[in-house]
Amino acid sequence: MGASIADNDLDDDADFSETHEINVTPFIDVMLVLLIIFMVAAPLSTVDLPVDLPTSTATPQKKPDKPTYVSIKPDLTLAIGENPVTRANLAASLDGLSDMSKDKYVFLRADRTVPYGELMGVMELLRSGGYSKVKLVTLEGVPVSPGAPVAEPAKP
Repeated sequence: MGASIADNDLDDDADFSETHEINVTPFIDVMLVLLIIFMVAAPLSTVDLPVDLPTSTATPQKKPDKPTYVSIKPDLTLAIGENPVTRANLAASLDGLSDMSKDKYVFLRADRTVPYGELMGVMELLRSGGYSKVKLVTLEGVPVSPGAPVAEPAKP
């Protein structure tokens, strides 16, 4: 409860009256704590597999709300999101996801050290499972000028 001192020349008694204002300081403190919690938790909700993606200078596309990532790790194992999956069960595992359908895009992430044939093999597994909408995930790169030599990827 708050009080204010009224400056009243007619009344020598210091008349204290209640003020009807909301104290917003605790509300602001709670909001700042929630902001910090969400700032820390947001990066943790993304896919966190150690995949060294190649770069591309293509215009970035808008990412859907809940993308489905299939990752090819450097040791050529597969994962859907962060869950490991075998090659034989790739399409069945995608079918088992509640928010996945055959007309949604599958985002394929592959480490830069993965051979091209392995990447195409996984794309063929997706196609044979009925998932023909596949987008390749890369990192944004710096555009190169025409005629400039393309840098070779670093050898592990």
